[in-house]
Amino acid sequence: MNETKKRDIMYETAAAIVRWRGLFILLFLVAAVYCALSIGRVRVNSDLTFFLSGDTETRRGITIMEDNFITYASEDVMVANLTYERAEALAEEIRGFDHVFSVTFDDTEAHYTSSAALLSIAFDGVDGDAGVDAAKERIRALLEPYDSYTYSMDIKNYSKQLAGEMVGVVAIAAAVIVVILLFTSRSYFEVVIFIIVFVFAALLNMGTNFWLGEISMITHSIAIIMQLALAIDYAIIFAHRYQDECERFESAKAALTEALAKSIVEISSSSLTTISGLVALMLMEFRLGYDLGMVLAKSIVCSLLTVFLLMPGLILLFPKAIRRTAHRSLIPDITPWGRFLMRSRSCFVWIFLLLVPAAFYCSRQVNYAFADSSVTELVYSESRAAMRKIESTFARSTSVVMLVPSEDFTAEKEILEQVSALPQVKSAMGLANIEVESGRVLTDSYSSRMFAELLDLQQEEADLLFQAYGVRHEEYQVLFGGRENYRVPLVDLFGFLFDMIDHGVVTLDAEQTERLGELRRTLDFALDQLRGESYNRMLLSVDLPVEGEESRAFVEELRAIAAPYYPQGEVLIVGDITSARDLGDSYTGDSLLISLLTIGFVFTILLVTFRTVVGAMILVFVIQGSIWINFSFPYLQHVSPSFVTNMIVSAIQMGATIDYAIVLMNRYQSLRGELPIREAMARAVRESFATVLTSGSIMTIAGVLIGVRVSDVYVSHIGLAVGRGAFCSVILVLTVLPQLLVLLDGAVEKTRFRLSLQEEET
Repeated sequence: MNETKKRDIMYETAAAIVRWRGLFILLFLVAAVYCALSIGRVRVNSDLTFFLSGDTETRRGITIMEDNFITYASEDVMVANLTYERAEALAEEIRGFDHVFSVTFDDTEAHYTSSAALLSIAFDGVDGDAGVDAAKERIRALLEPYDSYTYSMDIKNYSKQLAGEMVGVVAIAAAVIVVILLFTSRSYFEVVIFIIVFVFAALLNMGTNFWLGEISMITHSIAIIMQLALAIDYAIIFAHRYQDECERFESAKAALTEALAKSIVEISSSSLTTISGLVALMLMEFRLGYDLGMVLAKSIVCSLLTVFLLMPGLILLFPKAIRRTAHRSLIPDITPWGRFLMRSRSCFVWIFLLLVPAAFYCSRQVNYAFADSSVTELVYSESRAAMRKIESTFARSTSVVMLVPSEDFTAEKEILEQVSALPQVKSAMGLANIEVESGRVLTDSYSSRMFAELLDLQQEEADLLFQAYGVRHEEYQVLFGGRENYRVPLVDLFGFLFDMIDHGVVTLDAEQTERLGELRRTLDFALDQLRGESYNRMLLSVDLPVEGEESRAFVEELRAIAAPYYPQGEVLIVGDITSARDLGDSYTGDSLLISLLTIGFVFTILLVTFRTVVGAMILVFVIQGSIWINFSFPYLQHVSPSFVTNMIVSAIQMGATIDYAIVLMNRYQSLRGELPIREAMARAVRESFATVLTSGSIMTIAGVLIGVRVSDVYVSHIGLAVGRGAFCSVILVLTVLPQLLVLLDGAVEKTRFRLSLQEEET
């Protein structure tokens, strides 16, 4: 009775969808237009540290820097095979370009060695400014005749490059997948419907990303092709179900209603394991997991809605085209393979059991990287090639930032002196060590007499300026004979002077204007980058690797230097070293959490689906084995993937490729009561082959294409691991799983249970 009631509900739902198909088509068209217009409004963040927990030092420090400072554009340019004199002439020419603030170049080994020059160029605007971009193009044009290498963190241009690469990947993947669908379809025209359905599903998902506020560049880059790989088989299942029902019903509408009623349950059940793996990602402490899990889970929901609500209307628009282009199955009959598996008993099982311990060990030995520069490059990148060339020619340089509470200039000066003396530090810059004259720095306090001598002013002019400053800041001693003892930090005095000039209170002659103009440009550049409302920033360049105990010890040494001057927790140290440390710390807990949650979610779904404890354990064990085998390859190839690859791909692989095992198990269970066990399994392998091959080959090809064509190290490693994992799962499902299920058939049946008392009564 319960089964009948459930079927009636599904049938009524399907009938309503078919009846109102015109309205659904209209709604999808409106939604598609809205989403197409929203795609350009999606904000994309390329900084992985943005997704760190808010209480980590790196995240806190970056938030402070975003609120308090401007980071101007810069780039390092190495020019090889030229004399020092020619390099000096190039540096001087570049200094004259508009929007170039400075070019650091000298005859030290840090900037000239082995006939190679390193020009460190600073611009007077941020990356993305039209003037800065024009200056960069002019520099490239100047250096085109030379053997030059340019490295910069220009996120805007990098994002454009990545987007272009992904367009190429999607185009190639689409062409290959169309060929696969034509090969595995039952009607050529149904492939056209698949494409329409997927385009709508992709538009819905990409457009609704705008609702999330901001997503990662990794998510933005791989979402569309992962959606294609994860969800295209929903449309295939529905189309094949419709073709089956057409043989039973004369009316296309009746066949469609029946097919939809059956497909809603089948496809929804199939999607649960994939969604469960993505939900596990969303529970990571490292919020990239939430970002990627949310977008991909949303893509599954968009695909389900499109298949259930839009595809029926499309099918009824073109029923004749579907019938006319029907063709016989092009999938080879693999019955001999199924029979071979049954005749060879458990040979693949024993091979698998021998491989699993070794795969588990190798997967645990992978050297995961927690910084961009440490990730092994799979695809050539001009920027990373330049970085390696520069680092191999000149001393390694890693940037570290110290953030200290503002206004205690004496403490800053003493810290900078101690830090500069450390052997690992190549340079240290802060307001408290920028010299304005020999032995005097920007944060030193000046009297009116000293200030008059510095700028060659009349003493009366300097006195008036100091008096005006004192009045504004309610420091009136300067008005009552305390001129010689009244001192003001030079950085504050210059700020006040320039403000007076801007408001017309102070006027300068031509010579003074020229002298102060260059000083103001330099001061503004320094203040924007080094002084904030609540924190001041010190910029260090150190000769240390980004990862390792030596680098961590250096950070603690910096903290010990600052400890006597500021309360604990008020000094923040930020940079690639600390972000790698914080990312590594988050990985330790997240990796185990994701594995346990994914296995737990999937195992629970399998228990409810098949109602056998051992059966669910076998399916999870085989796919988990494929995950261990998948992540053995980086260790065996001596490759260092990003740590996010392991967490993201293991959840996707378990959640998505367990469907292959479910398909085989479903076929086997339906045939087991009608045929001998081994014959039932041989036929189950044959009947599930088309579904497993189609879904598995699409995911494999999509992933591998990303891995071999995208230069971003995070995206390429994720793509390659997804493709390789799908391939491993397909192989194990078509070899190991059938033999293991037959071998343990008795245990599978003994641990079978009923779900409810009502079922027993039925």
